[in-house]
Amino acid sequence: MTVHYMNRGPAAWIVLDRPEALNALDFGMLEELAQAMQRADADPDARVVVLTGQGRAFCAGGDIAQLRADMEAAPGQPSRYVDAVERGFDAVRALSKPLVGCVNGVAVGGGLELLLCCDLVIAARTARIGDGHANYGIFPGGGSSALLPRALPINLARHLLFTGALWPAARWHELGLVNQLADLTALEQETQTLAEDLARKSPRLLARLKQTINTCLDKPLAQALRDELGELRSHMQSADMREGTSAFLEKRTPLYSGN
Repeated sequence: MTVHYMNRGPAAWIVLDRPEALNALDFGMLEELAQAMQRADADPDARVVVLTGQGRAFCAGGDIAQLRADMEAAPGQPSRYVDAVERGFDAVRALSKPLVGCVNGVAVGGGLELLLCCDLVIAARTARIGDGHANYGIFPGGGSSALLPRALPINLARHLLFTGALWPAARWHELGLVNQLADLTALEQETQTLAEDLARKSPRLLARLKQTINTCLDKPLAQALRDELGELRSHMQSADMREGTSAFLEKRTPLYSGN
């Protein structure tokens, strides 16, 4: 197994574990990552999901040796490796629960693209993050060319994609793509603290918010505002909104069922 799944209180931790390869994404890891995300979505004990890496890296991107072998095996034919990337990243993006990236070390190429799938990111101060594909003449496949220009000023996105530069986590924090910095020794605990804080919120609300946020930028503003009101009308029928408003009026802590 190269991807491990463990429950820590209300958080499911998914750990990439190919430290000798800096957690590069090979066929097996991509498949196991997809399975772990699907397991987390169905896990009633997991209200939040954390994605991290074992060893010195969060994820050094795709497994270039496997990509090259796939190119040589069937030139001009559909790529098995690209298909595996598509399945793995689709499963990460399909997760309905909050996903927190815990960046323990370098995150480059596919590692950055995994972070772009996350809802919140905490990084060690020593971590370095970048796209990196241009350094080896590789076109991105996990979303960086589509997502970085949506997340950053266009010329910054171009700079990262064209140069393959690695920037320290502090720079990404300044740009807003890293939410929080931590000392490496405190990273896991601070990530768990954030996960537990999120877990105290309404699961129904967070899932609805995640879906709405992920789709609103592709809509005209007027449509996005109408859709938000439609989501509110629907959410007013939920047990969680009834519980939250009752707890406010009764001056107590809400206990959400996720319904």
